[in-house]
Amino acid sequence: MTSETIDDHTKARVLVQALPHMQRYDDAIIVVKYGGHAMGDEQVARDFAQDIVLLEQSGVNPVVVHGGGPQIGAMLAKLGIKSEFAAGLRITDKATVEIVEMVLAGSINKSLVGFINEAGGKALGLSGKDGNMVVASKVTRSVRDPDSNIEQVIDLGFVGEPETVDTTVLDQILGRELIPVLAPVATGKGGGTFNVNADTFAGAIAGALGAKRLLLLTDVPGVLDRDKQLIKELTIAQARALIADGTISGGMIPKVETCIYALEQGVEGVVILDGKVAHAVLLELLTDHGAGTLITR
Repeated sequence: MTSETIDDHTKARVLVQALPHMQRYDDAIIVVKYGGHAMGDEQVARDFAQDIVLLEQSGVNPVVVHGGGPQIGAMLAKLGIKSEFAAGLRITDKATVEIVEMVLAGSINKSLVGFINEAGGKALGLSGKDGNMVVASKVTRSVRDPDSNIEQVIDLGFVGEPETVDTTVLDQILGRELIPVLAPVATGKGGGTFNVNADTFAGAIAGALGAKRLLLLTDVPGVLDRDKQLIKELTIAQARALIADGTISGGMIPKVETCIYALEQGVEGVVILDGKVAHAVLLELLTDHGAGTLITR
């Protein structure tokens, strides 16, 4: 059923049903991490942009953080630079970090800003470097050699994790009908550029802002149980238990750990949901059913 076929009475009923949800999030800060392969689909990106503008128009203060792994990989391949990964993170040398910054803070950021502006919003593209918003420290990871069982420290290059977050710039923007769109690139204490995992970056921003919700849009419906059914709600303790017993595994572990980190920083609730579902953000925030897994303290 398209919007053209919905009669006016149905439209009015839908708005009335959304009202309590709008009131719950009135003037609240909602940080949305937009990433995964859904970013490569223009129509999904346009639907997402409409969601963000509608939230802003209904009194919410949205902050968008985007990733760009597939796009970075494509650009590196185009330039003949080989991508290497360790412990789930891209090894980022000096040549690679220049491309990472160009893709994240350049083409992806401005594309998303354009979609939001086309949908009637006023988006502002920034990175963690602006106003020293995010200062990062170098990440070190160790991996265990399966043959010798010896742990080795991996040098990931210019990969960082947030050390400090300064919300001065965001405080000036939020509440003024402007929508910040943030690329997860940060500066180091001694200068330079660090590539920061977008989930981690979004968690740090949400925590510093005391956001009511952090939404992590991914390529999966949310956290699944052993029967591959969606788990609608979890506490931190339940999430840790599911990691311990192996129900939460692989790439979902760092996502859930980011959720726990954000909650411990002061975020009220974090949701992992499927970014490929049309208008997933509105389904999560403005309907009774939600669209993913809500994790709370």
